[in-house]
Amino acid sequence: MYRQTRKTGKSRKTRKSGQKQRPGVTLTVAAVAALAPLAAACGSEQADGGGSGSAAAAGERITGVRWSIDSVTVDGTTHRAPDAAHVRIDDGGEAAGSTGCNSFSARAAVEGSGDDRRVRLNDAMFTEKACAKTPAGFEKSLGRALTTGSLTTENEGERLTLTTADGDTVRLSRSEDASLYGTEWVVDAPGQKGDKGRAHLTFDRDAKTVTGRLPCNHVNAGATVSDGRITLGAPSTTRMMCEGSLMDAEKRLLALFDGKVHYRIDHETLTLTSEDGATVRAVAEQ
Repeated sequence: MYRQTRKTGKSRKTRKSGQKQRPGVTLTVAAVAALAPLAAACGSEQADGGGSGSAAAAGERITGVRWSIDSVTVDGTTHRAPDAAHVRIDDGGEAAGSTGCNSFSARAAVEGSGDDRRVRLNDAMFTEKACAKTPAGFEKSLGRALTTGSLTTENEGERLTLTTADGDTVRLSRSEDASLYGTEWVVDAPGQKGDKGRAHLTFDRDAKTVTGRLPCNHVNAGATVSDGRITLGAPSTTRMMCEGSLMDAEKRLLALFDGKVHYRIDHETLTLTSEDGATVRAVAEQ
């Protein structure tokens, strides 16, 4: 179970490297509070299957873009970030992300304009847990780099560098959305318990089909993508019977077929919305 903490005001100083941490906790208060003020991402895949944006589309934006954390450099030492580390902030100043181990949310502000924009941290809520694959040095250094006050920004479209007054840097790059096609989308379905009732769908661009498994039965149907919508054909399914909760969830998913659904991809999350407003969400299989 995660333990959530809230921090307001300025961050405490980062622990000295020789100081021991409590068992089971590798993330300092400074580390996650620092992560909050960075940047965000959202977008939809185009009907032709291309990504949701390009360097030109991203332009000089900091908000409205999801950034992967590439590395942090403190006192001349560079720490590579875990693959899953990222930060995001929406236009309203609500930030969220992950160090690759711990998740966080916070308020953040982007101040100034043009070449004089700065990112500033307000407060943060975060989890603290130990993850063997996330180097403690990365989280500590990130905390130190991002809790020293206002950070200058250098935006090169697909890349963003945040720099402290002391010259420490955090380097980020724009995350790409998962492709609608060829991705196994794991559906968030009620009644799912582990692999039991695990529903997933895969869209094939060339065949113009969707195949997969519902909470109980396998399914396939035609699937044509155009203008942000998917036209789903009548579904063909196997005819197994499962417990009531799984069959109820299956009926809700089948209601999306034989009609049009709007779709949106936000990094690794796919949202399908039927014309009557019913919504189904799925995440890309890792």
